[in-house]
Amino acid sequence: MIANGIKNKYNQNMKYVTKSAEETLSVAEAFAEKLKGGDVVLLSGELGAGKTTFTKGVARFLGVKDVVTSPTFTIVKEYEGEKLNLFHMDLYRVSGDTIDLGLEDYLERKDGVTVIEWNCLPAFSGRVFEVAISYAGEGVRLIDIKE
Repeated sequence: MIANGIKNKYNQNMKYVTKSAEETLSVAEAFAEKLKGGDVVLLSGELGAGKTTFTKGVARFLGVKDVVTSPTFTIVKEYEGEKLNLFHMDLYRVSGDTIDLGLEDYLERKDGVTVIEWNCLPAFSGRVFEVAISYAGEGVRLIDIKE
């Protein structure tokens, strides 16, 4: 299950150590319980750190039935969920002015949650969560969540 959940009472930071993809999914699913329509989740971490795995856990909580995959080449994938929709963005290949892509339109939608990997968008309104995922050894991940 969830390993080492530590909450700092002075801010909304949560830190976790996970030892498997399933534990990462569980952390993300538990985190997603606090999400509301219009929220933005910014994911950071090296390639292969587990950003898409974390997104799959959020999707699981939201009731997404489709298989969630990385939107690296499509930039945005939209999934219908039973509780809220999921707008999954991977901006690794995006540079320059993003307004022409219409990405900001997703941020204004209240019928879903936007999860962004490799953020390059300048500003957000509403609640934003930052999730940093890093390696901590073979199969071990550190997950730091800030509100």
